[in-house]
Amino acid sequence: MSPEAESSPMTEPFEVPAALPLEQQQGQTFCSLVALMRRLLGPGGCPWDQEQDALSLRRFVLEEACEVIDAIDSGQAAAVAEELGDLALQVVFLAELGRDSGDFGPDDVIRGICEKLVRRHPHVFGEVTVSGSQEVLTNWDAIKRQEKGERGLLERIPRSLPALLRATQIGQKVSNVGFDWPEPAGSKAKVDEELVELAEAVASGERAAIEAEYGDLLFALVNYSRHLGLDAETALRKASDRFTARFGHVETRVRETHGAWPKPDEPKLALDELDKYWNEAKKAGL
Repeated sequence: MSPEAESSPMTEPFEVPAALPLEQQQGQTFCSLVALMRRLLGPGGCPWDQEQDALSLRRFVLEEACEVIDAIDSGQAAAVAEELGDLALQVVFLAELGRDSGDFGPDDVIRGICEKLVRRHPHVFGEVTVSGSQEVLTNWDAIKRQEKGERGLLERIPRSLPALLRATQIGQKVSNVGFDWPEPAGSKAKVDEELVELAEAVASGERAAIEAEYGDLLFALVNYSRHLGLDAETALRKASDRFTARFGHVETRVRETHGAWPKPDEPKLALDELDKYWNEAKKAGL
């Protein structure tokens, strides 16, 4: 959650809404968060909050969304609820900044998404009949195009998405219109081709060329993962998790054997020794 700076004591306490049984919850406590945020941004509120703008909050929106994903992956319901609250704070915070600038407010945000959901669910709120979830997605995209006008196919994908996820969505979008290899073999051949081109760029020593070919290789690998029915983001995250667990074992063995890592001005440990600890971790199933 965003850090809170010290501020002067409030003259009036804030009453946190009481916990309600699930069957009684209808979103009625949302207004409490709005009121709390207005208090923090108002006279006698929090100096740190009052210094923020949409650009300064941008990174917190991303961090909180990622923490929601981590909580979901943990399978812990309490963690999911907590992190959703942190993400909701960012929504209300930004909405209140919108109110301050005279552009929009929290109710505009909620009304807008309600209107959008009604428009894009004509099979629920209208007379449209669908055969299943795939037709729902097809209709959703068609309605979205009507609302936003015709744009380039790839212009609809946010540039600020994590790079692997963006590459996956780009590949899927162009595949939907036939710009794709029909079989995984074609995608694998592209990976092999990009590996050769990267090697040639490295041999040239031209940094811009190396970066471009390295990016092309990553993009080709993302497409190959899609052809294999894998999610590149998930695969890389799991690989990072495995590396972290195995390196944790390496650190433990280093502490057992040497007491600690060598200091910066001391000779590094031999790679053969570290690799031995790494292989221990692999054999242990880490």
